[in-house]
Amino acid sequence: MGMTISEKILAKASGNKTVHPGEYTIGKIDLAMIHDLTGPLTLRVLREVGYDRPWDIEKVVIILDHQVPANSTVTAQLHKDLREYAKKHGIKNYHEVGRQGVCHQILAEQYVKPGMLVVGADSHTCTLGALGAFATGIGSTEMASVYLTGEMWFRVPETIRCNLKNRLREGVSSKDIILKIIGSLGVDGGLYCAAEFTGEGVGTLSVDSRLTMCNMAIEMGGKTGIINPDRQTLDYTGVKDAPLKSDPDAAYYKTVEVDLAALEPQVAMPHSVDNVKPVSEAGNVIADQVFIGSCTNGRLEDMEVAAKVLAGRKVSPSTRLIVIPASQRIYLEAEKRGYLRTFIQAGGVVCNPNCGPCLGGHMGILADGESCISTSNRNFIGRMGSTAAKVYLASPQTAAATAIEGRLADPRKYMRG
Repeated sequence: MGMTISEKILAKASGNKTVHPGEYTIGKIDLAMIHDLTGPLTLRVLREVGYDRPWDIEKVVIILDHQVPANSTVTAQLHKDLREYAKKHGIKNYHEVGRQGVCHQILAEQYVKPGMLVVGADSHTCTLGALGAFATGIGSTEMASVYLTGEMWFRVPETIRCNLKNRLREGVSSKDIILKIIGSLGVDGGLYCAAEFTGEGVGTLSVDSRLTMCNMAIEMGGKTGIINPDRQTLDYTGVKDAPLKSDPDAAYYKTVEVDLAALEPQVAMPHSVDNVKPVSEAGNVIADQVFIGSCTNGRLEDMEVAAKVLAGRKVSPSTRLIVIPASQRIYLEAEKRGYLRTFIQAGGVVCNPNCGPCLGGHMGILADGESCISTSNRNFIGRMGSTAAKVYLASPQTAAATAIEGRLADPRKYMRG
């Protein structure tokens, strides 16, 4: 019996020829990331044990992205602590204002390669599985252990195969794919599993789109989301070969079939990511705010499709549009292509690369009774501010169409022709 790509990566990291689902193994970490919310907690644990130097300064990355620039004196102090820690140990892989971006996007652009074992003190680290890596989120205390040893224990996960058939129609995106899957499986339907996206449909999706799908694997309880590397992966990561791929006879826990050609725009209704409906069946949803960005949908492809919908049109007077590119690289390219100008001329605001309102930190916190259509990844009570607000999750196309109409809208009518 063959192995899945997840099993192969964990076997390689642990020095074993084979591993099997349910087994426990200890793997050597290729890359470890902390950010401004979780990193200070890791440093606190390291201070408590009396030793804080990372096992390998070349394999750790520190990224300030959740509340950047600092929005309070408390945040400013946390930033200062991380800044001084990086300086103390000569950590060159440190990203702040001027080198900033959402942590998972920075890791994708600059650090992660196929076959790597990656851990991050953030649950959406599973995003990086789109590049053929096994990437997963861990806690701050676990990260302190990784910093000290360079290793971590893993339970080898079962793998759910998400088989994508055919090709998406215009106006439908990978965000709709993953929302459909989560809506079908439920928020715990993939508990501690690796969600492996396969099938002919994967080959039709860009790396940007694949990152979106893997990003939300955690929202169905997954340990990671992962895609076998192909030519697109190699070109994106700049490597010549990626030998670790799932065997044709690999065993899967279950298979979920998705016909991309039959898919229409989806929306996750409050207050759960698996409360998913087609936009056409969601009813009259007023949008006080629209947010396009985050580690889920702040990439260049997302900026492009949102700008296509908004070009020559205006944001509804009753709606606030906030757009945040996920990295400076994306910000600059979006500016070069005129996307940012389109957003501003339409009546939106464009902010510096950071997580922004996704976590209810700053740059767009919701008030009591307000509703937001967001391209981010979570919509539980209080996620974006007030516990009396509502968050709906949708694609960049749907979000842009919603900004125009001031209510949840199907984007396809704005993209024809």
